[in-house]
Amino acid sequence: MAPSLKGSRPSRESVLTTGTRNAESLRASSRSESERDAEKEMGEGDPEKEKAKRSRDEDLEDEPGLNAVDREEEELYLEVESGPSDESLEDKAFEVTWNGDSDPESPRQLSKLRKWIIVMVVATASLCVTCVSSMYTSTYNQITVEFGCSRIVATLGLSIYVVGLGIGPMILSPLSEFFGRRWIYIYSFIFFTIWLIPCAVAQNIQTMLISRFFDGLAGSAFLSVAGGTVGDLFAKHELGLPMMIYTASPFVGPEIGPLVGGFINTRTTWRWTFYSLIAWSGLELLMLIFLVPETYAPALLRAKAARLRKETGEQRWWAKGDIRKGSGGRAAAIGRAVAWSCMRPFQMLTLEVMCLNLCILSAILLGILYLFFGAFVFVFREVYGFSLEQTGITFLGIMVGMLIGISTDPFWRRNYQKLVKRHEAKTGIPGSSEPEFRLPPTIVGAWIVPFAMFGFAWTTFSSVHWMVPIMFSGFFGLGVILTYTGVFTFLVDCYPLYGASALAANSFARSMFAAAFPLFGVQMYEKLGIHWASSLLAFLALAMAPFPLVFYRYGKRLRGRSRFATS
Repeated sequence: MAPSLKGSRPSRESVLTTGTRNAESLRASSRSESERDAEKEMGEGDPEKEKAKRSRDEDLEDEPGLNAVDREEEELYLEVESGPSDESLEDKAFEVTWNGDSDPESPRQLSKLRKWIIVMVVATASLCVTCVSSMYTSTYNQITVEFGCSRIVATLGLSIYVVGLGIGPMILSPLSEFFGRRWIYIYSFIFFTIWLIPCAVAQNIQTMLISRFFDGLAGSAFLSVAGGTVGDLFAKHELGLPMMIYTASPFVGPEIGPLVGGFINTRTTWRWTFYSLIAWSGLELLMLIFLVPETYAPALLRAKAARLRKETGEQRWWAKGDIRKGSGGRAAAIGRAVAWSCMRPFQMLTLEVMCLNLCILSAILLGILYLFFGAFVFVFREVYGFSLEQTGITFLGIMVGMLIGISTDPFWRRNYQKLVKRHEAKTGIPGSSEPEFRLPPTIVGAWIVPFAMFGFAWTTFSSVHWMVPIMFSGFFGLGVILTYTGVFTFLVDCYPLYGASALAANSFARSMFAAAFPLFGVQMYEKLGIHWASSLLAFLALAMAPFPLVFYRYGKRLRGRSRFATS
């Protein structure tokens, strides 16, 4: 494959793969500079040209090593980095790509055992990050006394951590496209572990709050980048089970936190909460270093190109994502990528009706979940006289409901396939689908949540067994998972070129609500009473419940007016 040291040019067949990546790259390189400049102007220009551009790039979906969210990352490279300029067609012969799906250097050629080890490591790391968010809530009783602060000030430690989780992906996601996933994992988890140490030894609440923010910021990589690793390893038809396991981890983690933290803080000092988390994160860091290789295809191909340049002396070897002439340098390219990553989510929240409403629905549900970390302690202590560790056990209801929701994934996949087949028969186009076919689980989940909340509200009496409100909290967990399952997949399908931005917008909205709700949760329950406070949350969820059904019926019409959605 490599040319000789004399500089003789290899044949085109020896260096080009037959996959769609080269076809797309050749089209991209042959476009005029003015066309590229026009593509950079997000939200400006002729909407028809925007739609034509999306249609042209939709064939990125089935590329080896490129999952749904990474389609936007591929587009980002075209925007922030210049590939070969005047010699584009000639340099194509020196582009480094995979030699088909069987390329031994492709992460999809790893053994099945190795793939599953990687999935479990990144899933447990995500579990650890989200567990840290909620385990802190079990320390309130002790730190308010030791630090002489009010409960609401202590609660800021939860809120500010979640703010870090929401902001971090906008910075870490684009950085991973330049430095690869592995180094983002390692460095972010190093800082995640380091920032747990001042939490453990803090002598005042100010130290605790500052450390919690930076801890959440560092740990956010596993809520934004890790999903891409799973997509790197498995083909589309193999993706169901591993993605289900990874998806479960950030939702199960918050329920484990109060469960474990309740036992720790009942039997010893609050500092052992953080000592145990430091030990856990340290173990995760070692597993990330020794068990998780780089899996991001562009990063691997850039390394392969650099190796070929070194081994052959031929400097024309290149891979997509290399910083080349006219890009302004690596720092400038990274700056542009981070800027776009921060801008696009807010564009989608302000310009896209469907994205906005589904993000608000998701945000309300996560806000209620994080509000429960304080409210459950108040409710079950006041009504049933539960201790701290007993209150921690009550979160098993939500966790079991979420696990049941995750286990229904095969049913919803079959339902999606039925809708696709029906659409194929109607249109006569093989493989044709609509993004709205992803919404049925959201439609069901959005109605289960208010049902569960009303049930929880009006069964929380001392005369009613404590298992009954816990059962309704399980229905709440089920509804949350079903809602998120449909929302996430719909956003990626509806915005194929901007899926990462749509998910970042959703993550930001969820994190802001999850940060705000705990700050007024206990006060709301004290002022309104247990029953009407829970009912108010139920009415809030009920107000948003019709939107998924509306989008299922009229989504295609709304997409036709959208700047970002596929039509």
